Amino acid sequence: MDSSDQKKLVRKKLIEQRLAMPDRHHRAEKLQQVMRIWLVGRPDTVIGAYWPIKGEFDPLPALHRWKEDGELLDEPQLRRIGLPVVDKLHRTLKFHAWFPGCPMEEDAYGIPKPKDTEVVVPTLLFVPCVGYGVGGYRLGYGGGFYDRTLAQLRPKPYTVGLGFAAGFLPNMEPEPHDVALNAILNEMGAVWPMELDED
Repeated sequence: MDSSDQKKLVRKKLIEQRLAMPDRHHRAEKLQQVMRIWLVGRPDTVIGAYWPIKGEFDPLPALHRWKEDGELLDEPQLRRIGLPVVDKLHRTLKFHAWFPGCPMEEDAYGIPKPKDTEVVVPTLLFVPCVGYGVGGYRLGYGGGFYDRTLAQLRPKPYTVGLGFAAGFLPNMEPEPHDVALNAILNEMGAVWPMELDED
């Protein structure tokens, strides 16, 4: 069995486990808190995220709160949230402005996306993790959209994976084309980069 087939099996197993997780709602609440605390002090005004599918953690409530906090602080630049829209020709993602109640439509994969809102360029990008491993490497759905997008986005955004602790893959080996994330958060806190205690 080649590595591609192995990844498919691991991906299928992790998605099934995530959907069957009895305490997923509770774990999601904890990750909302982790994410909100992690965002404190970040200089970003445009953050890209994703619409959750297949039992993924939903980052949008924490981001909406982040946006509202910015309005309370009277920041000179309005904080904005972008959701991905697939560019079919180049098989990459563009990020369009999203806000609660904005018009949405389904893309070719049946995932909701903002309809006719402006393109935004995030400096911070939250990406969903089916699984993740040591070194900040992520197991996605196998389409390569994020890898291709990150190779083209300028300036390159700071990338943060979001997933549950159950998605950790201790033996995950990255392939040459895999790009490590700058950070990974789960319901336990920041798991990459790992902060070592100094004696």
